Amino acid sequence: MKKIQLLFVALISILSVNAQNETILTIAGEAVTKSEFEYVFKKNNTDESITQEELNEYMELFINYKLKVKEAEDLGLDTVPTFVKELDGYRNQLAAPYLTNSKVDEELTEQAYERMQQEVRASHLLIKVSEGALSQDTLAAYNKIADIRAKIVGKEMSFQDAASKYSEDPSAKTNKGDLGYFTAFQMVYPFENAAYNTPVKEISSIIRTRFGYHILEVVDKRKSKGEVKVAHIVIVSNDKMTPQEQQQAKTKIDEIYEKVEQGEDFALLAKQFSDDKGSAQRGGELPMFGPGKMVPEFETEAFKLENLGDFTKPFKSRFGWHIIKLLDVKKLESFEELKPIIEKKIQRDSRSKLSKEVFIQERMKEYGFKEYAKNLAPFYTWVDSSIYVNKWRINPEWKLSKIVFSIGKTKYTQQDFANFLHNKTRRAKPSTKVNMPIETFVNSSYEDYKNNSVMEYEKSRLEEKYPDFKSLLQEYHDGILLFELSDQKVWKKATKDSLGLDTYYQENKLDNMWPDRVEAQIYKSIDEEMAKQVQQFVSDSLSNDSIVKLINKDSQLNLIVDEGLYAKDDEEVFSKIEWKRGISEIVLINSQFIFVNITDVLIPSPKSLDEAKGLYISNYQETLEAEWILSLRQKYPVEINKEVLYTIETK
Repeated sequence: MKKIQLLFVALISILSVNAQNETILTIAGEAVTKSEFEYVFKKNNTDESITQEELNEYMELFINYKLKVKEAEDLGLDTVPTFVKELDGYRNQLAAPYLTNSKVDEELTEQAYERMQQEVRASHLLIKVSEGALSQDTLAAYNKIADIRAKIVGKEMSFQDAASKYSEDPSAKTNKGDLGYFTAFQMVYPFENAAYNTPVKEISSIIRTRFGYHILEVVDKRKSKGEVKVAHIVIVSNDKMTPQEQQQAKTKIDEIYEKVEQGEDFALLAKQFSDDKGSAQRGGELPMFGPGKMVPEFETEAFKLENLGDFTKPFKSRFGWHIIKLLDVKKLESFEELKPIIEKKIQRDSRSKLSKEVFIQERMKEYGFKEYAKNLAPFYTWVDSSIYVNKWRINPEWKLSKIVFSIGKTKYTQQDFANFLHNKTRRAKPSTKVNMPIETFVNSSYEDYKNNSVMEYEKSRLEEKYPDFKSLLQEYHDGILLFELSDQKVWKKATKDSLGLDTYYQENKLDNMWPDRVEAQIYKSIDEEMAKQVQQFVSDSLSNDSIVKLINKDSQLNLIVDEGLYAKDDEEVFSKIEWKRGISEIVLINSQFIFVNITDVLIPSPKSLDEAKGLYISNYQETLEAEWILSLRQKYPVEINKEVLYTIETK
């Protein structure tokens, strides 16, 4: 009975596989399976139920897509070296999630999140030594930092004095090694470990990073401050401005600060005076941000604010003078929300090596990795110091035929390892001195070669082991071809075919018209009498530069002048005045007295090709695309198997 049941299950599986391999579409006699179409369709349509109409619509898009790929392959674009190289690059990226240990990754993700809930303030002392330094140089660096640590621990000198005197981090001369507050991912992983594992007020053990040897003193640990939302007022001031202009900016921010202190509306002041026009329209409000998102001066001042509504004194960054007001504080997001972000950071971080090491050991066990260590020994004499200056060559008399290790049924010989050594040193920069003993160099290189070989063996089997990976790689294959051919047939053609584009513009220019516009100057004053005085100056044809100089003699806030071409919706003032030439009446908006001098009224007119070139190129590309698809459908016969198509789940 059990045998019958097993046979039945196997039969169902075979029928299911055969159903997925049914032909749903043929293009120029080439079959497309149901499984390929269904994979792409369901990836782009997440509805639980599907109508026949939706299947038909998507099939038409799918046909267009496959026609372009067919044309690209017929033109040989998939054999071009640049295509092969690009696809290989994408394959490496797509393979990355399959080449790691998920359990270790999860543990690292949880550890990182736990650390992100805390910020550490530490000072450090560095003694530099390169990763490939001679053993005597490494030992000398270690002994040096060990002696310094002993002096600090023995209370012979403070950590700060030691950092100023001995640290080889140039910034230590001014900051005495103080790194400020940081959290996970902001330091190299070994340094981060030491910072989080060392108690407050204590000195860490000696740690090694790619920069050299470190010791650090943990000054403080505090709960993460999360993210903040602030409003700001900025007055531009930079080195490109004259000293007089920079002083005017300083005077202006000080005057604004006086108004903030006197309780005037911060949002209104931002609208009136901030040089960041984007945020000014929102009362100076900026999106929520956390550590590392703003320039240091801005971030430091923002996180100093403790209570909602608190504001800073004016402070300077490379952009100019700022005042910040705290609007909201957001605590650290949940683990589920931050997990995807943390995972991406781990992939780019040195801690990812931990997962890779475990993964390699697992694959060695899976594929029956066998090692023949005795066949590595001859390399200790075959390799000499010439390898450090890229002059080492493989001697044909060595007869490099013995196996050094095997993975599955694949054998890796002495010749393979010798080729790896030769290529490795050929790509490296020549060194004028021996970096390490020959045996150490050979062993280190052999470990790299062994690990790389295991990873490459696994990568070569990904399509066989993981159908999803195979389908995704096919998408990238087709996508690259599609991009390249579309670039040739549509995108570049639309930008380079100036005659065709001009013809298209002449035929369609009435589709894109400028609205009613005016050429005008807008005058904004904080005082009505002052605004009337400015009106008179404008009526007397005094230049704007002269008017600003006269009115702003006592304060940079008295008058702001803007000019340009405006549509009715561009500025609120235009909804409150007559749309005609001349000087308008004064209107009150956001506590400012505003009037406009309209020098010209422009009637609706077609946008020139230069003014709307991006739009016309885009529309012309759509026309070229439609013509191209039509020609491909005429070139390649297409047949749809509707019976198979409608076996995909529908309503």
